[in-house]
Amino acid sequence: MRLFALILSCGAIARAATVDRPATFNKDVLPVLQKNCQSCHRPGEVAPMSFLTYQESRPWAKAMKAAVLSHKMPPWFADAKYGHFQNERRLSEADTKALVSWADNGAPEGDAKDKPAPIAFVQGWNIKPDVTIEMPNAFEVPASGIIEYQYIVIPTHFDKDVWVTAAEVRPGNRAVMHHVIVYVRPPGSTYLKDAKPGIPFVPVTYERDANGAAIRRAPQAAPQTAQQTPPAAPKASGDAPRPQAGASMAGIELLTAFAPGLQEQRFDSPIAGAAKFVPAGSDLVFQLHYTTNGKPATDQTKIGLTLATSPPKYRYFTSNATQQGFEIPPNDPNYESRSAVAMKEPAQLVWLMPHMHVRGKDFLYQAVYPTGESETLLSVPKYDFNWQLGYEEIKPVMLPKGTRIECTAHHDNSANNPANPNPNVTVRWGDQTWEEMMMGWFAVVVDANLKPQDVIGRVAPQRPAL
Repeated sequence: MRLFALILSCGAIARAATVDRPATFNKDVLPVLQKNCQSCHRPGEVAPMSFLTYQESRPWAKAMKAAVLSHKMPPWFADAKYGHFQNERRLSEADTKALVSWADNGAPEGDAKDKPAPIAFVQGWNIKPDVTIEMPNAFEVPASGIIEYQYIVIPTHFDKDVWVTAAEVRPGNRAVMHHVIVYVRPPGSTYLKDAKPGIPFVPVTYERDANGAAIRRAPQAAPQTAQQTPPAAPKASGDAPRPQAGASMAGIELLTAFAPGLQEQRFDSPIAGAAKFVPAGSDLVFQLHYTTNGKPATDQTKIGLTLATSPPKYRYFTSNATQQGFEIPPNDPNYESRSAVAMKEPAQLVWLMPHMHVRGKDFLYQAVYPTGESETLLSVPKYDFNWQLGYEEIKPVMLPKGTRIECTAHHDNSANNPANPNPNVTVRWGDQTWEEMMMGWFAVVVDANLKPQDVIGRVAPQRPAL
C-alpha cells in the first residue's frame, strides 16, 4: 500500500513538473510566435514591432499576455460556428497558457538548444516573385488634408497571356497607406482612358461639406493634390453622389490588394492548377488610398507576381456583392443593408472578405442553393475596420448554378461606437473612411475558359430562410 501511494505521489510530482513549470521563450513561446505572429511581426511588415528573437520579444511579454487574454491578438473575427478557414489565427488554449506563463514568470529565455530553427522568410516579400512592377515615381503625401483616391496606370509590357499563381502588394510607406487595389485593364478598355501611364490620376473629385462628406461632383476634376482644408459647407442639394462602375469598368478585373491584415494572395490554393488571368498587352491600375498623418511623406508602391509555367486548368477570380444605395440615419445603432449575386455557372468558393468603414458592426455571408436550402458561409459578429482580413476556405464550397450569395451587414452610427467620427450626420457611400461602404468580396474558381461575366450575375437581395 505504501509502495502504491509512493508511486502515485511520484507520478503527481512528475505531472506537476511537466504541466506547471514556467514557460520559456525558446521552448514554448517561440514556436507560438512562428506559427501565429511572425508573418506580421518582423521587419518591413505591418506590425510595429518584431518578434523574431528573444531580445526583440522580451520587452513585450506583458503586452502579449494582455493581448491574447483579451483576444485582441492574433486578429481573427470569424464566428467559429461557421466555416473552416486555412488561415485561421485563433490560438489554442495551450498556446495562450504558454504566453501567459512566460509573462507571469519573468519572461525567461530558456535553453538555446530548445530553440526551433528560424523560418526562412524571403527578404522583402512573402512570395518569390517572378515579376515585380513598381510605380515609376514616388507620390508626395502632404502632412494634412483630404486626398482623393489616386489611380496610376502602369503598362505590363506582357507580350503574351500570363497566368498568375500568387501576388503581393508592397507599399513603400505603410504609415500613410490605407489600402491598395491593383486592377487588370485589358487592351482596348476605355477605363481611365484619360490617364497617362505612370502619372497619378483622379477621375472624380467632390465638393465636400464641413464633415468631409462628398455632396456632389466638382465641376472639373482637379490635378492630384491634397485638399489642404475641407471646403465650407455648401447648400444641401439632396443629390448625394452614388459612385457607379459604369460601362467603362467592363472587363476590368481585380488582381490583388493590400490593406492592414490582408497579406499576399495565392491563387493555386486550395485548388491546385488555378490562377488569375492577365491578357497580353494589359495595364495594371494601382488604386491608392492615402491618409495624411501630420507629417509629409512619400510612397512608391510595388507588386510582385508569381507566374504559372503552363496554362492552368482553372481560373481564379475575385468579385463582390455590393450595396451602394444606403443612407444611415444619425444615431442609428444597427442600420441594416443587404446585397446579393447569383451564379450563372457552377463555381467553387475559395475566399471571402467583408469590407466596411469605421461604422461597420457585423457582416454575414449566406449561400442560398437552388433547392431553397441555405448555409452560413461566414459570420463576422464584431467587425473591425483596422483589420481587413480575408478568410481562405480549407476546402472549396461548391456553388451550383443558380446559387445566390446573400450578404447582410449592420452599421453603428451611434455615439456608443468609439470609432464613429460623428453620430449626428446621415452617412452615405463614399471613398473616405468617415463615409461608408458595404462590400462582400469573394473569390471563386471556375473552368479556365470561362470569363467572370459568364459566371456572376447581379440580383436583388432576398432574406434567406433560417
